[in-house]
Order: sequence, then C-alpha cells, then structure tokens
Amino acid sequence: MSMGRTRAVSLLGLDGAVVEVEADLGQGLPAFMIIGLPDASLGEARDRVRAAASNAGCPLPSRKLTVNLSPASLPKHGSSFDLAIAVAALAAADLVEAESVARVVHVGELGLDGRLRPVDGVLPAVVAARRAGAEIVMVPADNADEASLVPDVRVVAVVGLRDAAIWHGADLAPEPAEPLRRSTVAAPAGAVPELADVIGNSDAVQALVTAAAGGHHLLMVGPPGAGKSMLAARLPGLLPDLDLEAALEVSSIRSLSGLPVGSELERRPPFESPHHTCSAAALVGGGSGVLRPGAASRASRGVLFLDEAPEFAQTVLDCLRQPLESGETVVHRSRAVARFPARFQLVAAANPCPCGQWGSREGECTCSPHQRRRYLAKLSGPLVDRIDVQLRVARISSAQFRLAETTDVLTTAQAKEVVEEARARARHRLAGTPWRLSSEVPGAWLRGAGRRLAVADSAPIDRALETGALTMRGYDRVLRLAWTLADLDGVGRPGRGQVARALGLRRSL
Repeated sequence: MSMGRTRAVSLLGLDGAVVEVEADLGQGLPAFMIIGLPDASLGEARDRVRAAASNAGCPLPSRKLTVNLSPASLPKHGSSFDLAIAVAALAAADLVEAESVARVVHVGELGLDGRLRPVDGVLPAVVAARRAGAEIVMVPADNADEASLVPDVRVVAVVGLRDAAIWHGADLAPEPAEPLRRSTVAAPAGAVPELADVIGNSDAVQALVTAAAGGHHLLMVGPPGAGKSMLAARLPGLLPDLDLEAALEVSSIRSLSGLPVGSELERRPPFESPHHTCSAAALVGGGSGVLRPGAASRASRGVLFLDEAPEFAQTVLDCLRQPLESGETVVHRSRAVARFPARFQLVAAANPCPCGQWGSREGECTCSPHQRRRYLAKLSGPLVDRIDVQLRVARISSAQFRLAETTDVLTTAQAKEVVEEARARARHRLAGTPWRLSSEVPGAWLRGAGRRLAVADSAPIDRALETGALTMRGYDRVLRLAWTLADLDGVGRPGRGQVARALGLRRSL
C-alpha cells in the first residue's frame, strides 16, 4: 500500500478541528513535501520525521513522499503534527497496519532520536477529538495525565515513535527509553488569604462579599495603604469551587498557555494579576505567530486583578470592554479568528491621584486638579460604566483599629458560606434560563413582565436615570446588584432598600 491516513488536531484558540493527514509514497527522486497550509515550524517536520524514523529503527523508504493536511484551507501551525505525519508515512510504506493508524488521533512532537516531546494544548486537542467522534488518542508519555482528564476517550501514551509503531503492529522489538518530560517547577500551594485579616473597612468587606455572590466587577479607589490589594487577593477565596465544565475550561486554558496541568482538574477559581506594563496581546490574547490566551482568558471563571489600573496604557485597558460584555475575547488576524473564553471578575484598584493623597486625612495632596483629572481619565467612561461596584476605600484610623479588635470579624469560611447560599438562591431563581449569576442576566429580562420592580421600589434609580447620573447600562447593572443583595438578604425580590444600597455601591465614588 502506498497511501496512509490518520488524524491530528489543529487548534485555533481554544477550539480544535480534526485534520486528516494523508501520506503518499510515489515514484520519483527522493523528496518529502508537506502541503495543506502548514506554517514554518510544521514545514520543518520533514527533517524531524525522517531523522526520528531512522533513529527509531523504522526508516522511511528513499522515495518521493507527499503529506497532505486536509482541509487544505485551514491554517495549521506547531509541531504537534509530527507523530501523525510519521505514522501515516509508516502506513504508506506498509511498516504498520493502515487500519490501526486510521482509527487513532495522534498528537506529539518528535525529537531527532525518535522520542516524543510533550506539547502544549493537549487537553483542548483531546476535547476536540472527542467531539469529532474519536475514541482513541495517542499522546506523548508526559501528556498522559493531562489527556486522561477527558472522559470517554482511550488515551495511549507512548515514549517514542518506535513504541507507537509497535502499538500499530510493526514487527519491531521493544527497546527501553527514558520519556522526555517538561522541566517545570510546580508552584507551592499557598494558604488561602484570610478575610479576617482585613481590619476595619467593614463596608469594603461587605462590598467584596456582594461582588463574590453575584459575580460583579469591582473598582476600588483609595490612598496607598487603604487595603485595596489585600481585599482583591481575598476575593478568590470567597468563590465556590468550579463545576466540571468550568474546571475543564480552566485546565484547557492552562494547557494552551503552556502551564502545567496535573492529573486532576483545577477546581479553584484562578487569580491573575498582570503588571501595568503589559501589552494588549498579553492582557487579552494574541501574538504575531501562534495565537495564545492572555491574562483575561487565564482568569476566566476567576478573578482578574488590575493593580494601579490608571498606570496601564489606556488602549490596553479599553481592550477589556468587549470581554466585560460578552465573556470572551476575539482575536482577529488576516488568516484566522481565534476565540478565547474570558468570563472573569474584574477587580481594579486605583489611587485617587498620582501622589495618592487626594482626599486623605493623613497627607497633603501635591497634585494639581489637571493632574488628578488626567490620571483618573485613563479609566475611560465606557470602561468604568461596565463595572458594577465602584467603591471608595479609606485608611482606617487608630480609633477604628482599636474598635475592630474588639468586634467580631467575618472569616473567609463564613463569607464563602454566605456567598454559596446566595448563589444557590440565584440558581433556583434562574432555573430554566441559560444564566446562573445575577451579573449574567440581561437587563431586558430583569425589566420584563413578572420581574419588573414596583415604581416605589425602583424610584431611586429611575430618578438617577432621568437626571443623567446613570446610563441605561448602569441602570441595568444596578438592577443586577439589587437582585444579588436580595439573594444575600434571603428575600424573594428586591425592595426599595436593596435598590438604594445597590445604587450606593454603584455611585460611592
């Protein structure tokens, strides 16, 4: 047989497409051609596959070998096609069973010695293969635990091309080989920051619990030392564990980003805090070659914390407008469009001015009014309008400190229990809809028949809308906050009190 067929996976963002790999041995001078819109790294597979096959003890014939990647119109990149190209070529040379090769999806990069190197994105690749109906996936040995996280798929882990050929029926004797593994250092598992460490600032703590209960975005403005970063670091600890779907999404993004994925799905919400010098591609994803997820996608189902938010470039901050509305980032390139999930909770912290002392009782501000306006103007109006809770945080005084030491404080475990109860009420209320949190519900649905608040209850936000203090988007976001407060209070629907408190959280700046 001079033709061999198998399958591989091409990833574009978090979405994968199954690619048919065809290898044909024809007459003519020895040559190795790869067609089907490969990129530079995939085109270099010619030399890797020939050397790996020779060193693995199953050299390819010295004939004209043509490899086609179908569909040809789909861009293909990366070295993860090496294993599929190699086994298809071996099937064309009748060195392995063509039927066995055709029913398996192959993912892996070959070294020149014939061993397989682990590759990024194995988890989303196996998910894509399962969705396409594949039952068996062959991966490098170091990616076995990650691939096994996908249910209903048989994962075959091999050390090198020789083991893969033997599995497919080649008449070769097994040879022991050391599998190639990533040189990664596992991050130590730190303790969850304790909410009880926050002294005073009870209003900020309650705002944090409200944001966690409804999945609302949060902006904190206050002088240095007011506890903004401390509060933001404690938000992930208040969030419930991820369900199976969310955990698979978070682990897939980690895999695509080249981060280690263990033998179990990550169940805790992620926390990302990019530096203010990051670029737009680093924040929302992209890149000149292979499209990679940014910090916003790595924070999906968790918290994205922007410390010193006005220090970010304004063009970088404005890239968050689309993800805040749609829950995904869309990266457009001339030959492809990649989509990454970005359903995160945004927490932004800012000083009131460049020196940080404006409005503070303890220090004197040295900034001019123009400097203050220019500093906070980096947070554009359209971006701030998408943030539900806008909170002013002040430093605590010595009297407040002494009072806080004598009063009961809310611990992380207690706050998490309150958040889980509120979210359970929201799920029950939103049963039968595609939403689970108040922050996800469209305003039109909240203002619909049967859910519209009485005129007396909505009077505070109606007046704010009439006077221009609220936009229509802000009106809907206050409504969502009011429903979250109702869930926290254990009442069926918001009243005037919840609406007024929600408006206060929205306009406390």
